[in-house]
Amino acid sequence: MKSPASALPALAIEPLSQAAFARFGDVIEAAAASATVAINDATAVRYPALATVDCQAEGGTAMISRCRAAARALPFDIRLLERHPLGSQAFIPLRPLAYLVVVAKDPGSPPRAFLATAGQGVNFHRGSWHHPLLALEPASEFLIIDRVGPGDNCETVALDQCYQIARLDVASVRRSRRQ
Repeated sequence: MKSPASALPALAIEPLSQAAFARFGDVIEAAAASATVAINDATAVRYPALATVDCQAEGGTAMISRCRAAARALPFDIRLLERHPLGSQAFIPLRPLAYLVVVAKDPGSPPRAFLATAGQGVNFHRGSWHHPLLALEPASEFLIIDRVGPGDNCETVALDQCYQIARLDVASVRRSRRQ
């Protein structure tokens, strides 16, 4: 449901960087690798250990899925958050399209919004509060790595204070990421 633009506090969009996102998870991108390894008879370069899959709580195992996300129209109201208390959850774009990542320390804290650009995935730490996937482009596809197994691994909460992503200037966010 849309609200009038002035009704909700607007979230500023930050560039996604490992330093800014570290409290919530990992940024999965080649630039985050501490080293590279030549593999496949030196015809490929591996960027190892970009994130850790955390899924073994209560007998869980890792699961790899693929999803196609519908584009979200702006303005968009942030009304809820979710977390996965039993495991991490990673989203890795399969096409070079931008998407938004909204996270919060807890449901009572103001959320932060990040613009993930081409080549950036995210891995939410176990228990990190985040908004469900926010694709900006049609036919955005993601590889998802998360936990499957016994126990309730998805908690959702409605926010007492809602927020709005009113507009997005992708070019200015990308420029600030390079600085």
